[in-house]
Amino acid sequence: MPSEVRKEQRLKYIACRTDDGKNAGKIRFYCKALEVSRQAFYDYLKRKKKLWKYQLLADAMLKIHAVDEENANYGRIRMFQALQYQKEIGELGKVTIPSEGTVRKIMEQMCLIHKPKRKPNGITKADREARKSDDLLKRDFTADAPLQKCVTDITEIPAKDGKLYVSAIFDCYDLLPVGLAMADHMRAELCCETLKHANLRFPEICGAIVHSDRGSQYTSAAYRAVIQKYGIVQSMNRAGGRCHDNARCESIWARMKEELFYHRGRKTEHYKIEELKFMVWRYFMSYWSNRRICSSIGGLPPAVKRQRFYAAVAVARFASKSLRLMCQVLLTISQAPDGGRTGSFHRNHAPKGSNVPAFP
Repeated sequence: MPSEVRKEQRLKYIACRTDDGKNAGKIRFYCKALEVSRQAFYDYLKRKKKLWKYQLLADAMLKIHAVDEENANYGRIRMFQALQYQKEIGELGKVTIPSEGTVRKIMEQMCLIHKPKRKPNGITKADREARKSDDLLKRDFTADAPLQKCVTDITEIPAKDGKLYVSAIFDCYDLLPVGLAMADHMRAELCCETLKHANLRFPEICGAIVHSDRGSQYTSAAYRAVIQKYGIVQSMNRAGGRCHDNARCESIWARMKEELFYHRGRKTEHYKIEELKFMVWRYFMSYWSNRRICSSIGGLPPAVKRQRFYAAVAVARFASKSLRLMCQVLLTISQAPDGGRTGSFHRNHAPKGSNVPAFP
């Protein structure tokens, strides 16, 4: 294999020096000098002129990158899932999606593979004397429906004119940011504002579990008062627990910083707090919620997964209602004097709201 690679490199070099064979006088010289037959060189030129069999797929990948600049951070898994999603909604036409391994090889040839550059560190400090809540999640960040389990945390972003602190609540079901608040401080008021935003957008959050670390913001009386006001169940990391107890939130912060800043070579210190606020808000409420492929929820954007959940619930409710109505009709027929065989069952005997036609 290595010798074949080196041969391919030599053929590329000859093609470069002879202007893809147009300068015929140099072909013989370079082929002899690099120990490559002229027939092999001509075969290489034929292969080069052929359309790459994965060209349509490669064009689709580049199109996915062009939709949002944050998509340039897609690795092989999310790119594979993004292609599947595009195929599902009819955006790829007749393009065939190969295996995940083939997608990776194509991305490597196109130089689309990248490695994360940084990892986040937690910034909240535990108040050892404050009353704590139990760890109700126990590192299980899965949920069967929206607004059952949520995670919350604060992250710090250095700015040109200070520091921006971002507080958010994410739904474990689909990673949708249900609450988001930002300020130049990380006091308990910031976390309270996040809860207020979440309750304003989703009043159904009442009864949901909201998990956090054991930072002083989350053990404060002000935060607990808002928790009780909205009927939310509080959960916290275990005593002595590390960031793994709230790994889902830590991972989201890492993704945001990698995709919004580090991968693009941006330094947050070059932006003012108000500029960073706009960038973070757009990232979560527009890009992350509606367009970003999230591998942990089946390769869908959060809002799409939520829409499909409620669509499935609506279909199930309609089917259940129709079944109940049919049972009522059959029961009414069976209770008729002659079992409804002679037409004595009339439309007026049917349950209200049913569309049962009268017998002739």
